[in-house]
Amino acid sequence: MELIKLTPGFAAELRGLDLTGPLSPAQGDALRDALHEHGVLVIRNSGPTDETHIAFSRALGELDFRTGFGLAKNRLRYNELFDASNLDEDGNVLANDHRRRLYNLGNQLWHTDSSFKSRRAAYSALRAHEVPPEGGDTEFADLRGAYEALSESQRHRIDGLMVEHSLWHSRTTAGYPPPTAEELAASPAVRHPLVHTHASGRRSLYMGAHASHIVGWSLEEGRALLGELLDHATRPAHVYRHRWGLNDVVIWDNLSTLHRATVFDDTASRRDMRRTTVHEPA
Repeated sequence: MELIKLTPGFAAELRGLDLTGPLSPAQGDALRDALHEHGVLVIRNSGPTDETHIAFSRALGELDFRTGFGLAKNRLRYNELFDASNLDEDGNVLANDHRRRLYNLGNQLWHTDSSFKSRRAAYSALRAHEVPPEGGDTEFADLRGAYEALSESQRHRIDGLMVEHSLWHSRTTAGYPPPTAEELAASPAVRHPLVHTHASGRRSLYMGAHASHIVGWSLEEGRALLGELLDHATRPAHVYRHRWGLNDVVIWDNLSTLHRATVFDDTASRRDMRRTTVHEPA
């Protein structure tokens, strides 16, 4: 395995790791160590199948399963794969007013996967099956570097705060209609610390678009602080932008980074992206 830094602070290209088959326990440990150090790993033109995508992801831990939200049937065969595409259940580009397309607009906001769940996501691995001719890049932001760039007084102010996270906060912010009672019941709000100690031993922010408000603060004051921290964390100095190539795989640490999809012509161009998500240890 060879690691080549993509920015001075975080993100690296990983070479020399075969993703077309299961990883050994030693390879899984090495991959986790690399993720804890760099936050984001890029493997170019790696070519795993859906089956081997799932297999190598299992070396990182216990996999989450998708719910099939917003589609009459699942387009993908395996429940371990989250469909991050702009395609319907028959493989056609989603119509402009399709409820699933409106739901997907939330992916264009800075977020960390599954922060709206009580058991958070540790890692995600996204593979590009089809990429649009223009746009559709993914940006990543370094939350450990952002925390360390705060002043001592700023860190003191936010240490110990709790934040409520809600899937529906991010979705409605992006333009999704008010959630139904069934949707609200399926994904209730949860709470997580705003600052936590990462597996690397470094302190990190933990926030993003799912972060609705700060517990015990007024809505206005809490959201103002979360907005200030988000602006700080997503400054160019903390960001890596990945331009996708066919069969690229990007693996990232959700407990130390944010990410977002960038805009493309999603009602005309196809973008087929499939993701596995690994739970944090129980």
